[in-house]
Amino acid sequence: MKAAIVTGASGGIGRATAELLLEDGWTVGLIARRADKLHEIDHPNALPLPCDVTDAPAMEAAFARFVAETGRLDLLFNNAGMFGPACPPDEVSVEAFDAVVAVNLRGMFIAARLAFGQMRRQVPQGGRIINNGSVSAHVPRENSICYTTTKHAITGLTRSLSLDGRDLGIACGQIDIGNAETELVAELKARQPDMPTMALADAARAVLQMAQLPLTANVQFMTIMATRMAYIGRG
Repeated sequence: MKAAIVTGASGGIGRATAELLLEDGWTVGLIARRADKLHEIDHPNALPLPCDVTDAPAMEAAFARFVAETGRLDLLFNNAGMFGPACPPDEVSVEAFDAVVAVNLRGMFIAARLAFGQMRRQVPQGGRIINNGSVSAHVPRENSICYTTTKHAITGLTRSLSLDGRDLGIACGQIDIGNAETELVAELKARQPDMPTMALADAARAVLQMAQLPLTANVQFMTIMATRMAYIGRG
């Protein structure tokens, strides 16, 4: 049985992906701050690991607990993130910017670092890391400087992990999702009712497709988005 950790597993794309992985026969470690939400995922192969992705010691303990249960780590879906204030750049406080960087960049680095180390040490060596980049890793949404900046940085994280893991059997890819029907997108759609969206389940299935590949193959970057989303030709 393959073993995966999903961050941001309490809701949205993280939860939908975790549930699909469980249906596909994986053992899944569920990381998020809301323990009650993690325990709602009622499956014998689900292991709730409540912690904050920005808390490095807590994350290290969560990964250690998971590996003690499973013996190895085959997949990290590095997904936890937040949007931050939706306003012009000069109205964003430094503290608010730092908070988004802490979750979207530092938190994803912490998770990737722990996964990479485990995959490097385990026998047989190797595994897969999938980073959730977002369409904002390529083009910004208006009034989203915190989110867009961090998601551009995730592309660099993905490329570095892919390069450094190449000879270790560690594959790293990035999924860039546009307007899947999460709580975050629902909040944005409340301000823009005509915004095209796509089913959350379709985004989760795309992550599962990447995860199911043998380690001899890797989806380096995948973009999946609402068909009518203003992306090609934007600007």
